[in-house]
Amino acid sequence: MVDRPETERYELGDLIAILARLRAPDGCPWDREQSLASLRSYLIEEAHELLEAIDRDDAEAHREELGDLLLQIVFQSQIRAEQGRFDMRDVVDGLARKLLRRHPHVFGQEQADTPAEVVVHWERIKQQEKAGQEPASASALDSVPRSLPALLSAHRLGERAARSGFDWESAHQVLTKVHEELAELLAELEPEPSARAGEELGDLLFALANLARHLSLCSEDLLRQANRRFRERFAALERLAEERGLQLDQADADALEALWQQAKRSLAGDESR
Repeated sequence: MVDRPETERYELGDLIAILARLRAPDGCPWDREQSLASLRSYLIEEAHELLEAIDRDDAEAHREELGDLLLQIVFQSQIRAEQGRFDMRDVVDGLARKLLRRHPHVFGQEQADTPAEVVVHWERIKQQEKAGQEPASASALDSVPRSLPALLSAHRLGERAARSGFDWESAHQVLTKVHEELAELLAELEPEPSARAGEELGDLLFALANLARHLSLCSEDLLRQANRRFRERFAALERLAEERGLQLDQADADALEALWQQAKRSLAGDESR
């Protein structure tokens, strides 16, 4: 691999070659030291930075963060190539073949006119692929990774259960379940929180995640957006307090509420918030 002129673009093959060079005996000491285990945290971090760029609708940051995430994929593929297991070309080939197999309504003779029909095809083909490749799954939910963030996991568990026919029929039915779980939580909080309060709160969160699913929303995304709004509003509250010479830890509840409402109003003109 050689440096390219500024007028030429690097391709995926160049990126693979760069990683191989960095991992060579005379390459970069840091890159050579990395392992699949040490890269785990970077993979998670890059995925979250990518989500932040999408949330901000920042196209330039989005492009850069996609590159950082791709680096993790190529990096891990290079480590596996050194072990003689597979390389990045095998990853690309496997993905291309999977997409061709699982879209027979595009690349074959089957018919699928709605997203729901596509999902049916996808799951049927996926099960056919898995048959005989591994021990039979003990549960339809085993395909949901246990390492997913909790709200996203609740969403996926609800989806998988629904495919087996175990689901509410409408969002209104889920809302009834939310009220039921809230009532059970309140019962565990009076007169003092009981040992079961945490369990009931968890059940409430699970029901809320499934309410979002029935509204075609993702609770993980919704909470992340709510966290972003809270960050922005609290920062605005801090600025207002500083302008007025107020110490937040010394202000009473009424003063804090007034600041909070003013902070929300100050940001209300920006629809992205």
